[in-house]
Amino acid sequence: MLKTALSRRKALSIGAAAAALPLVHIRTAGAAGKLSVAFWDHWVPAGNDVMKKQVAAFADKHKVDVQADFITSVGNKNVLTLAAEAQAGTGHDVQTFPSWEVHNHADRLEPLDDVMKQLIAQYGAVSASASYLGQVKGRWMAVPSSSGSQNKPPCARISLMKNLAGIDLQAMYPAAAGGKPEEWTFDTFLKAAEACHKGGKPFGIGLGQTTDSVDFAGALFAAFGADIVTEKGDINLQTDAVHQVLEYAQKLVKFLPNDAVSYDDASNNRALISGQSALICNPPSAWAVALRDNPAIAEDCWTITMPKGPKGRMVPSLFYLWGIWNFSPNKSAARELIAFLSQRENVEERCTKVSGYDIPPFDSMLNFKVWEEVGPPVGTVYNYPIRPQHGAVPWVAMTPAPPEIAVQAYNQGTQSTMFAKLKSGQSIAQTIAWAQNELEGFIR
Repeated sequence: MLKTALSRRKALSIGAAAAALPLVHIRTAGAAGKLSVAFWDHWVPAGNDVMKKQVAAFADKHKVDVQADFITSVGNKNVLTLAAEAQAGTGHDVQTFPSWEVHNHADRLEPLDDVMKQLIAQYGAVSASASYLGQVKGRWMAVPSSSGSQNKPPCARISLMKNLAGIDLQAMYPAAAGGKPEEWTFDTFLKAAEACHKGGKPFGIGLGQTTDSVDFAGALFAAFGADIVTEKGDINLQTDAVHQVLEYAQKLVKFLPNDAVSYDDASNNRALISGQSALICNPPSAWAVALRDNPAIAEDCWTITMPKGPKGRMVPSLFYLWGIWNFSPNKSAARELIAFLSQRENVEERCTKVSGYDIPPFDSMLNFKVWEEVGPPVGTVYNYPIRPQHGAVPWVAMTPAPPEIAVQAYNQGTQSTMFAKLKSGQSIAQTIAWAQNELEGFIR
């Protein structure tokens, strides 16, 4: 596994900086034990509140003194905190791990096969992506969480897509089975991007190194069958598929915002909420914040699934997982809390409170009513979960590369940076040469 290059002093300083973030202390009188938990700081305003409520209920029931901290992903502070705690050997009992970070820190984690055996017996199959990210050498090293787990399909403006690009989003993807998903291809996507760019409302697709940019780029590579690293760990850049996706991207990036290279995970949200963009690829957080801050925009939003490429329709997915450090002093209470928060009634309550943002890791939970009922407009996020009629699969960027390579390429934004280099005017040959050198560094 990749070892993050941090000195102990640097690790502790990063941990201290993270600890300075707003925290929530849930204290129970006469507590029988103490537990500290680091949750992801939810994008949807109500997300943290419902988590605090559930943790308080657990603390009261089990007589545990719980400290619940909410750590932002802005500036990768959550990832930096993980690295700091892993190296220092101290920190929270339970941590929230995004994407490949379970594999990155597997040697510091407590196996959780017992918790997962119980949950699978209750709820059945786990999402393939969540299962891949949570297991290391056949053992569950973390429990897939619904909180923060997300798909990132397009959320687009109904009026702008109709008036500028001639696409009726609600007819193509109604809030029901059916529609015309076969019409939504990456060729159509490119034409729409050009039309909206000409109309002054470019697609808010980022080319930065944070997760929204990385996840879109990963899904686009996959839709063309362009695996830049094979399952065996071989660099795979000199293929027809890689050239094809870069030729496509070379056209697409011309129609993206001028500042797309500097996008972080809040940039696309701001572009949609402010009315500057016709389409972003994002969970429903941007729509939910627009509902609060700019209702006219929210009422004009509709979520659809990803376009289809030559090799399929891949939906960018980012799963969060809850893990217990092997240096935790209260592993028993940590296990109990994770199992409690993973119960269907708690998962559904959180999902409902965040307007359907959270994607449950268990397939049996993909029937919550919130996606059908939330609005306005009613049905706006119906197509946010992957539905059978979509013909799509969830995709984690850098799959199927070995985890020790994938985590480095993911965190460095290798795939999105390749697109950024094309936007800056570099040739496909120059972009491939850069990526070759980058990937060789990860493999050494």
